[in-house]
Amino acid sequence: SCLKVCFQWLQKRPAVSPVLPQAKECNGVKVPIDTSKPNPNEVEFDNLYLDMNGIIHPCTHPEDKPAPKNEDEMMVAIFEYIDRIFNIVRPRRLLYMAIDGVAPRAKMNQQRSRRFRASKEGMEAAEEKQKIRQEILAKGGFLPPEEVKERFDSNCITPGTEFMDNLAKCLRYYIADRLNSDPGWKNLTVILSDASAPGEGEHKIMDYIRRQRAQPNHDPNTHHCLCGADADLIMLGLATHEPNFTIIREEFKPNKPKPCALCNQMGHEVKDCQGLPREKQGKHDQFADTLPVSEQEFIFIRLCVLREYLERELTMASLPFTFDFERSVDDWVFMCFFVGNDFLPHLPSLEIREGAIDRLVNIYKNVVHKTGGYLTESGFVNLQRVQMIMLAVGEVEDSIFKKRKDDDGSAFLYSWWPVFPSSPIPGGQFSPQALGNRSSPQAICNPRQAAFEMRMHDRQNSTTAASPNTSLTPDGSPSLGGGIKRKAEDSDSEPEPEDNIRLWETGWKQRYYKNKFDVDASDEKFRRKVVQSYVEGLCWVLRYYYQGCASWNWYYPFHYAPFASDFEGIADMPSDFEKGSKPFKPLEQLMGVFPAASGNFLPPTWRKLMTDPESSIIDFYPEDFAIDLNGKKYAWQGVALLPFVDERRLRAALEEVYPDLTPEESRRNSLGGDVLFVGKHHPLCDFIVEQYKSKSGEAVDIPPELCHGIQGKLTLNDNAVLPDQVVQSPVPMLRDLTQNSAVSISFKDPQFAEDFVFKATVLPGAKKPAPVLKPGDWEKTNNDGRPWRPQLGFNRDRKPVHLDQSAFRTLGPDLLWQPWGSQRDQHSSWAALARSLSHFAISLCPPDLRPQESWRGPTPLFQQTPQRTAGATPLLAWNRMLQSPNQFQPAQYQGLGPMGYPQRPEDRMDRGRQAYGPGRPYPLPPPAGRYSWN
Repeated sequence: SCLKVCFQWLQKRPAVSPVLPQAKECNGVKVPIDTSKPNPNEVEFDNLYLDMNGIIHPCTHPEDKPAPKNEDEMMVAIFEYIDRIFNIVRPRRLLYMAIDGVAPRAKMNQQRSRRFRASKEGMEAAEEKQKIRQEILAKGGFLPPEEVKERFDSNCITPGTEFMDNLAKCLRYYIADRLNSDPGWKNLTVILSDASAPGEGEHKIMDYIRRQRAQPNHDPNTHHCLCGADADLIMLGLATHEPNFTIIREEFKPNKPKPCALCNQMGHEVKDCQGLPREKQGKHDQFADTLPVSEQEFIFIRLCVLREYLERELTMASLPFTFDFERSVDDWVFMCFFVGNDFLPHLPSLEIREGAIDRLVNIYKNVVHKTGGYLTESGFVNLQRVQMIMLAVGEVEDSIFKKRKDDDGSAFLYSWWPVFPSSPIPGGQFSPQALGNRSSPQAICNPRQAAFEMRMHDRQNSTTAASPNTSLTPDGSPSLGGGIKRKAEDSDSEPEPEDNIRLWETGWKQRYYKNKFDVDASDEKFRRKVVQSYVEGLCWVLRYYYQGCASWNWYYPFHYAPFASDFEGIADMPSDFEKGSKPFKPLEQLMGVFPAASGNFLPPTWRKLMTDPESSIIDFYPEDFAIDLNGKKYAWQGVALLPFVDERRLRAALEEVYPDLTPEESRRNSLGGDVLFVGKHHPLCDFIVEQYKSKSGEAVDIPPELCHGIQGKLTLNDNAVLPDQVVQSPVPMLRDLTQNSAVSISFKDPQFAEDFVFKATVLPGAKKPAPVLKPGDWEKTNNDGRPWRPQLGFNRDRKPVHLDQSAFRTLGPDLLWQPWGSQRDQHSSWAALARSLSHFAISLCPPDLRPQESWRGPTPLFQQTPQRTAGATPLLAWNRMLQSPNQFQPAQYQGLGPMGYPQRPEDRMDRGRQAYGPGRPYPLPPPAGRYSWN
């Protein structure tokens, strides 16, 4: 997926900034946050976009804390999560919430694979758990009573289900409450695009941005912030060509410890459970196996910094055509599609872990001189030029496969690396603690016994590892002639499957097509059909990213990709798509992506089509299916060999059961649209209220001067939130809004002709952000031989901390242990190192290669002089009309910090690079609390 593509590539290019925690506690009680105050991250964002599916999933079935007990608690958890993001970002103009609606057919195939896998793995895990439980109990083992609770089926997070319908109602209530009670929402425009509106959440957001950018009133220096977990957002953000685009996402922390699902003890998985009773350890034993509950930490990914890296890497001299950095960015995004995306399988020769992106960039820079121009333009592909790139990749495919085999062999040998004697590592009570460990240190019990065990451990090590050539036999005795076999990371006890393709041996193409497609490689007609489908897919995906959905019906009809060397003669292949295609309806999509095990979310007669042996489409719902590892090691990496759904057969079968739908089911099966909300203080509020008073059924244009330049059509909403009318709470634990002053109305984006092309370029008037990286950073050292350190966060004037010698002596032991093997969050060594490297972005294009600074326009929001107000900057006419005395004038505060913002107590302390050190100047995230509506 693009998640792996981008994040693994970004590991070497830290364009990431930590997010300051916002929540504070006083005597165990959360202190309310005034989000109308200036942003403590020293940047003011205009628009915040929430890709809601990245919020819904961790709130409904979290991995690092107990799951909510019921649907009401899930909704409250979602509200809390949105609050946390809002407290961090504090948008001043727009909040856009987008939930995944019905997806294009190309995406539905991936959704189908995920949902079938989830159902299969869930049932297998439950069966395995029950089997092991019975075995343990039969042997006299001890296990706590089995909890009887209904398993939450995450497949319900799909458009058309009752869960998604209830979520939309809850979010409408949440928005109304916030507009009534939170001062930070006072002048905010809120748009909710729920699951009834077709389209993936992130693409609905991008479509909104594209259509607003095409309006004459759009502010070209709008600062966007997009929240979501999918790295596709990085590609989509680059595709907007907006100069100020930031992504906020959860900080990824792998390998978090989890208790055994059988005995609830830490330290082992279900398959290794022995059913042993837990021994009491220490005075406070009841807390021994309790996972520390803390709020998730977030990071900012600054695309302007990523653009600086791309500028340095993609700038080319002596081109036969004029160099255009924006066009080269679009080509880079396109090339990443070959390595992984949600709609096409990656090419066999291109693996992200093998540096495929860097290889593609190098080939691109070598070949582009011959192409005569760029590969793409505003989302449209020049296939003749793409053919030259792909054939250049095809020339080195054979060597790539052979090197992959050699590297795999090297990795195997490394797993047998001998273990040499080393200094004893204290364990148990005396084990080194991670720097900034939030848990209380374990009390020392019987230190004499612990010291004795450490001495014995050291003696055993010195005996068994007396010689570098000593290893252990299976019975534990030392033996000569080899090293100790060390279990490699990601190893598995299962035997590796036989590789029938053997890409490193002659005849690999013949074996690949025979094994994967069941045809001979000499079948030129079939191979051309596969290549044509893949080329169509590349054109469809790029169009999807830059122009919107070119066809709701198109999909790639194979499970595997062709080889790069097969891309001959693609210049003549058609890349147009049918016009006027329509998305599936929600219940139709459920029939296309759900396994029979999730049929309870469908009407009874529809569900029967999934299970009845006489059903005309029973073959769409196999009870079991094969997973082809396709050269990988784990099942989740393999290809699920599910049959593709035949749309014509599906629709023919559904015609017979459509009359059985109830009115409520028919409503959930219809396609809806977006809803716009404002509070009583918003300039647009009176305009919307007047529309309801006039009872006009015609759509009206939004006056841009009343809504920060936002344009679109407004139509009356049947289930609107209206002033002076009670908003009933859909969650029993939350109160009704009896004094409501917010209002909602249906919203539609500006419409364009079907053949309109959104230009992928920087808008006139956009001002280029000040560079974060420096030319000297590409050199080993500068600044009188000292390594240059780029800025931390958004503030260029932030001063780094300096520690004296006594501080280093104090931190020494902790710093020694902190990055490597920390047990606090089970990070890999890379993750610990990357966290510190995230403060040191590496540099930019040299001045002589940098394109001319042609962007001109108003100063971006976060670079304004301190005299401006903290809200939306008055750049354009409608901002000046709305300008009024602001309660956030910096002059009102004492002790102003950088950029004129108030200097909080923790800001007066210099922040060090060690983000988790004991001197951390900002408070730790508190445990997650329940949502407070009072």
